[in-house]
Amino acid sequence: MTKAAAGDLSGIIASAAAGDEVAFGRIVAAHHSEMVRICNIVSRDTTIAEEATQAAWSIAWKKLGSLRQSDRLRPWLIAVAVNEAKKLLKKRARRLDVEVSVDISAQPGGIDPATGIAFIDLQSAMERLAPDDRALLALRYVAGFDATELSRAVGISPAGIRQRLKRLLDQLRQDLSHG
Repeated sequence: MTKAAAGDLSGIIASAAAGDEVAFGRIVAAHHSEMVRICNIVSRDTTIAEEATQAAWSIAWKKLGSLRQSDRLRPWLIAVAVNEAKKLLKKRARRLDVEVSVDISAQPGGIDPATGIAFIDLQSAMERLAPDDRALLALRYVAGFDATELSRAVGISPAGIRQRLKRLLDQLRQDLSHG
């Protein structure tokens, strides 16, 4: 990020933290869809993803002034949204609601036969992972967080992050090879 862009972002964050709804709207417009997408990967539920993202925006509105480095905005927002998604999943598990998953093969156009089976296998393997593990994979491979950003987001050392990612990828590979 250039110094000018960092300065612009710092100004937008400062304005939003001071209560400027237009500045906050610019932040929302820039990050909302990515937050929903990542929460959807974590939760496997579009409703939870939307609710988690909305809850994250409420938290961001209240705590934006505590953000010390403007370049940390995106990772901070995504981490807040992921944490909210995990909370909602735990709340749902306590209520023991029955979840109905959407069958993409029933959607218009269905699944591309060339890649469909591999996609279904990967989706099934991901669903068998714990939400925390799906969150870690989503933050790394969808949001593009590096080990240092992941470390800040989940509270594990960068070396621990790399080790956990390796374990998860090995687990997915093994699951997919036996599928």
